Amino acid sequence: MTLVDTNVLLDLVTDDPDWAEWSLATMEVAALDGPLCINDIVYAELSVRYERIEDLETLLEDSAIEIEPPPRAALFLAGKVFAQYRRSGGTRTGVLPDFFIGAHAAVSGIPLLTRDARRYRNYFPTLHLIAPKK
Repeated sequence: MTLVDTNVLLDLVTDDPDWAEWSLATMEVAALDGPLCINDIVYAELSVRYERIEDLETLLEDSAIEIEPPPRAALFLAGKVFAQYRRSGGTRTGVLPDFFIGAHAAVSGIPLLTRDARRYRNYFPTLHLIAPKK
């Protein structure tokens, strides 16, 4: 199983001229290793692009993407990592979605497919990332 980050799906939804091809090809390769999934946080972030829930559900069904809720241990870890972020000078006052997404993948022991790996690398150093090469 591979957890897919919001930015990868948005590349496809918006047909991003710089990233859509990479995102589609990388999702296809990841799907060869097992199911693709998103969590509730990615679902909420992605929903901003849709007027109707049915359209988002169709995208997920057509893409064979499953929805996996994050385990409680991931929610706990997200809070701990957020506290670390704040101690190191982070300015946001609410737990960032990336912390929920990264913690979910880390606790579940599954790779995270993302185009924005910087924060994940900083706060989840053992997380297996599938990301563009720098």
